[in-house]
Amino acid sequence: MIQGAIKIEVPFGTVFRYGTLCLGVDKQVDFDKRGTGDDQARDKETGERVWVVRVTDLDPEAAKPGRTTEVKIKITGPVQPVPPKRQHPHVPPAVVFEGMTLTPYVDAARCNGGSNRCRSRQAYSIRAAAMRAPSEADYRAVLDSEAAPDGGEG
Repeated sequence: MIQGAIKIEVPFGTVFRYGTLCLGVDKQVDFDKRGTGDDQARDKETGERVWVVRVTDLDPEAAKPGRTTEVKIKITGPVQPVPPKRQHPHVPPAVVFEGMTLTPYVDAARCNGGSNRCRSRQAYSIRAAAMRAPSEADYRAVLDSEAAPDGGEG
């Protein structure tokens, strides 16, 4: 990524209109430090540890064939974020992220160099300042956006 890359602040409901379920929290591994004891990645700006929260996007469009509902959100902090308690024993806990930013980049992993057709794509990474359990207001916002006649835009 380019240093000083664009970071776009975005509300949680804009990215995850239907909410998310937390699948797990792990450390981000810095592969350059692998085998040195502490191989956890550090944020380039703050120097704090980077944690990866895996969530499933509850948007029905995300569950279409050929797509994945799993999304990874990075959170920086000195300690591992803890997901809220499960509301139901067989369902992962619902979570909301605060202080979300999107950083766009070009994913050129699909370019093989020898072909005339490069399949690179515009992608983005998601960061958040914190993770918490949804409040009643969060649930009301989803219901209100579903009830809006223009599909939730306004």
